[in-house]
Amino acid sequence: MTEFTSDSLTISISLFLVSALAIGISGTMMIAIAERLAKQTGLGEALMGALFLGLSTSLPGIVTSVTAAFGGYGELSISNALGDIAAQTAFLGIADITYLEFNLEYVAASAATLTQGTLLIVLLAIPLLTIANPAFTLWGIHPASIALVFTYIFGLRLVASAQNRPMWTPQQPEKLPIEKPDPSELEPDGLIDLWLRFLLLSVVLAIAGYGLEQTGVSIAKSTHLSENVVGSLFTALSTSLPELVTALVAVRRGALTLAVSNVLGGNSFDILFLSFSDLAYRNGSIYQALTEHEIFILALTIVMTGILVLGLLRREKHGIGNIGFESFLLLLLYVGGFLLVSFS
Repeated sequence: MTEFTSDSLTISISLFLVSALAIGISGTMMIAIAERLAKQTGLGEALMGALFLGLSTSLPGIVTSVTAAFGGYGELSISNALGDIAAQTAFLGIADITYLEFNLEYVAASAATLTQGTLLIVLLAIPLLTIANPAFTLWGIHPASIALVFTYIFGLRLVASAQNRPMWTPQQPEKLPIEKPDPSELEPDGLIDLWLRFLLLSVVLAIAGYGLEQTGVSIAKSTHLSENVVGSLFTALSTSLPELVTALVAVRRGALTLAVSNVLGGNSFDILFLSFSDLAYRNGSIYQALTEHEIFILALTIVMTGILVLGLLRREKHGIGNIGFESFLLLLLYVGGFLLVSFS
């Protein structure tokens, strides 16, 4: 029995590494295509990151949350979604460390990214309102799930408006490094070809991300951790790896707004798909599965997002360890918060 467990663990670790490699390669290629699509379609980096790139990198987490809800694991579904958001927000702190010229929030600040951050705070607050009556449903769905969908759609309109017709614009940095594009990227490509390649890479990313999550859960369960710890920490970190890879690649390429918009957009998708998890959950409203751990993580993500928005507003050029105060606090809150969850 011990030999079987050892073999299974070895296979899980091997598949985990293969999936991580696939995510690294596909994420790198996807950022290059997303940049070109943002320019050729006129969408801009903020909207491209918030909508298309955010959705693509969130697919593994979405599949995990909805599948868990359909299987009756409401707590795992919620903790995975909320854990995703906390991890992805903290990843911006890691991306900030890799950008040496200025703090990431200093150069990525715009009316669109600030609107995204504010929208995310509103979306995160809606599930908290269900504490008053988590069991209430209309045709099997909690009204909060309906509110999430309409708030997200309205918020996207605000993001598009803030990008295309901003009421104010931030002061531009004195200098930004200009990265020389790859010669192959200078060759014109048709929009259909670019969209097809982006879609193909999204599928690869989703499959690899789901494989990463499945093997991550298998590895985590060998330690006999609780459902909320597995969901909020291990599966969340596994399914959030696409956002980390794409954020790091985007920063390296100088697509800074795309990096921040991808994370904020992915976070918005994660909280939005609580609505779909609620629809898939067969034991009433999924918000009945909110425990003290999930409420704590929800509050933590609101605080982290608020700090990120403050960082985008303050726009500190250089800070502690050459990163902004907000990046330092994001990493500190994430590590401290999940240590509390793990040992409580």
